[in-house]
This record gives sequence, structure tokens and C-alpha cells, in this order.
Amino acid sequence: MNARYLEPNIQFDPHSRMGHVEFRIRNVSAQTWRPAEGFCVGYQVFDAETGGLVADGARVMPERDLGPGESARLGMTFHLPAEDGRYQVFVSPLSENVCWYYERDCPFLLIEGAMVEGRLATRLRWRISTKSRLRRARVARAGVRAFVYPVATIWRNRGLIRAMVRHDILGRYRGSFGGIFWTVINPLLPMLTYFFVFGVVLETRFGTDRSRSPFALYFLAGMLPWLAFSEAAGRSAQVLVEHRNFVKKLVFAVETLPVNLVVSGLVSECFLILLFCVFLLAARGGLPLSLVWLPLVVAPQILFTAGVSWFPAVVGVFVRDLAQLIGLLLTLWFFLTPICYLESSLPSQFAPLFANNPIYVLVGSYRAILVEGRPPDFGGLWKLWLVAAAVFVLGHAWFYKLRKSFPDII
Repeated sequence: MNARYLEPNIQFDPHSRMGHVEFRIRNVSAQTWRPAEGFCVGYQVFDAETGGLVADGARVMPERDLGPGESARLGMTFHLPAEDGRYQVFVSPLSENVCWYYERDCPFLLIEGAMVEGRLATRLRWRISTKSRLRRARVARAGVRAFVYPVATIWRNRGLIRAMVRHDILGRYRGSFGGIFWTVINPLLPMLTYFFVFGVVLETRFGTDRSRSPFALYFLAGMLPWLAFSEAAGRSAQVLVEHRNFVKKLVFAVETLPVNLVVSGLVSECFLILLFCVFLLAARGGLPLSLVWLPLVVAPQILFTAGVSWFPAVVGVFVRDLAQLIGLLLTLWFFLTPICYLESSLPSQFAPLFANNPIYVLVGSYRAILVEGRPPDFGGLWKLWLVAAAVFVLGHAWFYKLRKSFPDII
């Protein structure tokens, strides 16, 4: 069923939306094409965005049978719809009442154009393609769009996110004696509590140095990504319910609400990193040059935290008890991550399972950069990037799919 298209010539009248294509088609298959048995060449018009069939056009037949290696010159007229959109015209051989050859992955002549206000917006383009090639391109575009769209939404609403994060941080502590300093004090208190329990009471130590200083550095470095992640994930289950007035506004980008929590957690983490650097200066007299690698670790942390936060934000609309369950799950997640204890103390049979924990990779990367003064382990970091990107895309897709039902339930 294979065909080859030679010398294609395409003309288009923008006023009538009518095009004419002429080409020479050659039979490069082992079969003879017989018009008497239903062989002909036709065209179909598809919506380029959805892949839906828009129109099934006329057919033309060669004047004689075409054996293997033989060719014939054909011409046909096609129409593009008046409605705005991007369209694809498939010009392909077919066996009438049997199949289109392009459906069996035979090459076909593809003509593409976009209509705006009933007129051709761009010059018609053509190429030889196959259905499998188009399918791969569509999947690739969908994958890129799935990642780019949430990033573009966040970027477009960056001013709104900045204002809401400022309002969230200042509003939480308005009227208190500590004011904005609670942004640092709040995460610092659990860090000091865990340090007292594990570092002082249980006398946990990292490395051969039995003093508390190495343990404090390793422990605090591991807590930095965890506190930013747990703050956003823990509050996300109630964020839509708390902002129900915004959810019911059709023009409001509700997917930015969980992102506000992520940014708010990052603000707290930035202050804690500054405090950690002060602690490093006091303990070691300087800062490691490996700090330049920190953005390479923070970026997937942001993607992963945002992706995870979108999931409970959706479920929290339907299950109001989720906030309590999230707290328990985060506590379990914390103790399954080697933050307060040595990695070597993990049971050997469970070590590979714990190594696939994204927070485990983050903790190890922060410790490598801040404490050990070396780049992170790139073997685990590239996997973290893949997981973070996948969770980010899936979380946003899940949120976007169900967002229309939020106003009715809330």
C-alpha cells in the first residue's frame, strides 16, 4: 500500500477558502492499484488541536490501473472550514469501503493551515508524513504543553502570588508580639525540639566526631527542605476551603492557591538558610563554595512540592477530614526519611526503598552542599528532576481536570 508523492503543487484562494493540489503519485507497493476495485485518492480535514474529523472530501481516480513502480498525475480541490482554528488536510490513497491507506501508516500528503475570521492566517504548509509520526509529534507537544502550561499560569499570576504570599505571612502573625519573626521562629522551634530529643537525649551522632556540632549541622541541613515541603503539603488540604470566595470567582486562577503555600514555605526556608550560614560561619569560619549548586536542588524541590500540594488540595474539597490524615502521613514520612538518624542505621533490605524517597534525595543533596562542601550526587539528582517534573505535571492535570466542580461543592 506504500505510495510516493512527486512534484506537489498547491494553490489556495483566500476568499473562497478553496485550495487546489496537483501531484504525481507513484505506486511503490507490490500490489496493483485498480480503480475498478475501489482504488482512489481522497482528502479529509482534521482539527489540528483535537485530531477530530471535520470534513470528508471528494475522491479522484487515476485513468488506468497503476502497477508497482508506475505513477499518475492527479489533481483535486479541497476546502477549509470558515471557523477559526488550525486544520490539517490528509491527502491519501484509499480503497473505497475498505480503508484509508494512511490509517495503515502509509505516507500521505499533509497540508496545514490556520483560519482566523474566515481567512487564511498563515501560508499553507505541506509535507509528507505518516500517522505514527503525527501521533508521536502530538504526544510530544502534549507533554511539553502539560509542563509549560502550569509554569506559564504561575508566571502570568506572579504578581497575584506575591501579594497573596505577603498577605498570608503578615496575616498569620498580625497582632502578635513577634510579628513577621514568627516566620522564622515557627519552623525553628520544631527543629530545636528534634535536636534536643535526638542530639541531646538520645545522643545520636553523625560520623566519628562524638561532639554535638557535626550532628547539629547534618540534622539542620536535612530539616531545611523538609520544613518547606511539609508546610506546603500540610496546609494544602484546606487551602481551597479557606479561600472559598476566590474559588467561586470565574476569573481567578485557583491553581495558584497551593502555589502560594509553596512560596510561603520557601520564604521561611530562605530565612533558615541564612541562619544556617551564620551557624556555619561560627562553627567553621567560612562558607563552602558548593553553595553555587543549591539552585539545582531547590528547583526540583519546588516542582515536587507544588505537584504534591495540588493533589490534597483537590481531595480536601471532597474529604474534609483529609487535613488530619495529611498530618499523620507527614509524620510517618518524616521518620521514614533519615533526617534525625544515620542512613546506615536503615535495615539493609529496606535501604533501596528508602533511596527512592524524593525527600531522601533532597536531604542528601542539602547535606552534600551545605555541610560536606561538595556537589550533590548527580546519579540521584537527575532521577529527582524526572520524578519532580512528573509529579508537577500530574498534580496540575489532576487539579485542572476537577477544578470546574469546586464552586458547586464548596
